[in-house]
Amino acid sequence: MHCHNPVCTMEIPEGARKIVLAGNPNVGKSVFFNALTGMYVDVSNFPGTTVDISIGKYKDDVVMDTPGVYGVSSFNDEERVARDVILFADVILNVVDAVHLERDLFLTQQIIDMGIPMVIALNMMDEVKRNGLNIDIDLLSKELGVEIIPTTAIKKEGMEEMKAALARAKVGNRIPKVKTLMEKVVDQVDVDAEALLVVEEDENVLERHDLKNQYGNREEIYKLRRNRIDEVINAVVTTTNQGASFRTKLGRWMLKPITGIPILFVALYLTYQAIGVFVAQTVVGITEEVIMGQYYYDFIMGIMTRLVSETSFIGQLLIGEFGILTMAPIYLLGLLLPLVVGFYFILSIMEDSGYLPRIAALVDRLLTGLGLNGRAIIPMILGFGCVTMATITTRLLGSKRERFIATMLLGLAIPCSAQLGVIVGLIAPLGGKIVLLYASTIFVVFVLTGTALNKIMPGESTDLLIDLPPLRIPVATNVLRKTYIKSKMFIMEAGPLFVLGAVVVTMLQYSGTLESIMDTFAPVTEGFLKLPKETAQTFIMGIIRRDFGAAGLNDLVSQGLLNPLQTVIALVVITLFVPCIAAIMVIFKERSWQESALIWIGSFVISFLAGGVLAQLVL
Repeated sequence: MHCHNPVCTMEIPEGARKIVLAGNPNVGKSVFFNALTGMYVDVSNFPGTTVDISIGKYKDDVVMDTPGVYGVSSFNDEERVARDVILFADVILNVVDAVHLERDLFLTQQIIDMGIPMVIALNMMDEVKRNGLNIDIDLLSKELGVEIIPTTAIKKEGMEEMKAALARAKVGNRIPKVKTLMEKVVDQVDVDAEALLVVEEDENVLERHDLKNQYGNREEIYKLRRNRIDEVINAVVTTTNQGASFRTKLGRWMLKPITGIPILFVALYLTYQAIGVFVAQTVVGITEEVIMGQYYYDFIMGIMTRLVSETSFIGQLLIGEFGILTMAPIYLLGLLLPLVVGFYFILSIMEDSGYLPRIAALVDRLLTGLGLNGRAIIPMILGFGCVTMATITTRLLGSKRERFIATMLLGLAIPCSAQLGVIVGLIAPLGGKIVLLYASTIFVVFVLTGTALNKIMPGESTDLLIDLPPLRIPVATNVLRKTYIKSKMFIMEAGPLFVLGAVVVTMLQYSGTLESIMDTFAPVTEGFLKLPKETAQTFIMGIIRRDFGAAGLNDLVSQGLLNPLQTVIALVVITLFVPCIAAIMVIFKERSWQESALIWIGSFVISFLAGGVLAQLVL
């Protein structure tokens, strides 16, 4: 039979077995590879990719290392290389992190389902006790149907036993329904293992064999595999606090609703105190009002008023109310930058400490009601930094349905860090009741929209599969580096848009168009929303950039045009309002144009409807 796999082009000595190392990232495969091959190693580029693979000799056999992957598929070059090498293996040495069985065994079961003989090296056994775990290795071996060797690779424990076990490698216990599905297509592929990838809808493998995607079983198989692994974990792993470190115990408390929810509320309260109180009021008071509002403003006006008339179009464009040299840098550097730096600093601490994925696991059950799983909390939290970036990360969600719901909720109800900073700065001085009214309204809209989409859209949410790293004290250099990089990206992205916004609004204002738009929208702004007609200009600014609109509200409040309840209504509308130009462009790139148009128009309708209903209730 003709071979379609690039592995077939590699020179393998006749009679040599191909021993392939497979495992998730950072499980210690390289230590096992070195233990088997010693000095006889060749690193070469895998055909058709940019990925290097290592090949060595062990006795008369060939040993091949694969990139660390979470599953065998074709989502990126690393997974394609791992897939092609694994497909044509004679023996698999599957290196598994003993502390993260629920994550690693998904790949293990997938390889078992392929029908390739394997041995499992259960690595990092020294970490098991410290993490308060107890693993019944004999029962695990019986459940999976393959030999399991406990190892601690860095101490060379279990290495000789692992080498001896390679000669006894055998096929494990396949999931019966998956095996039945594979039998229908096995005569259409080169090797039996490829049949699994055909029924899992792997695009590359289907194309290689000129097959149509008529099987459509990927989600069903993934669910069967996840359920199977959950059953195995429940049977073989028990947790104990005996010998467990305080960090391990704290990590467990963070996952249980009865302790995890209070911990989450404490974390959110500390975040609010840090960003909403200290940064938004104290730091911004210095940067916006003193450094930028006085020193910079007086400096730039002193220079520019000698060169241009303030009443001319050029004067308005450069140093007017919405000037490129006045409003844009004062808002961007004085108001927004400190808030963005503060937010990314807190987010980086949560990420580096290992708390972020624990939040995902904690809220999984709650998000299921919105048609999502706990993994969706990651783009949601990232959305509080930048909705544009968060929209891209919806790719990590398991289905097209989840990606649409998450994108809609992101675009609708999650304010980005810059906008959130202005919102907090405006609303914090108004008192607890006003803050609660705002937060409750956004939360109700978020839940109602997600629940409605979950009911309307066909299908179900996928199960949560997430890595829970050990809790650790954040490394200061990592936190500062992430904060710097993300804050720099914000300035580079927001800067040009703020200048564009200043130009557009100045042109609309100078030409009288802004006044006409405000008059046109007056029935909605003044009648339905019960806000002054000037609020319409902040909505126009918000289309260009969300925080640009929120910053415009800052001006109206400082002019005394909005009372506290009107401020809340305006903030609700501007929060639920359409995402900024950058986010909309990414949404149209990530989703189909029909879905994107629905998200865009839906945000308009829901924002004004929610603001109007709130206005009728409180004013």
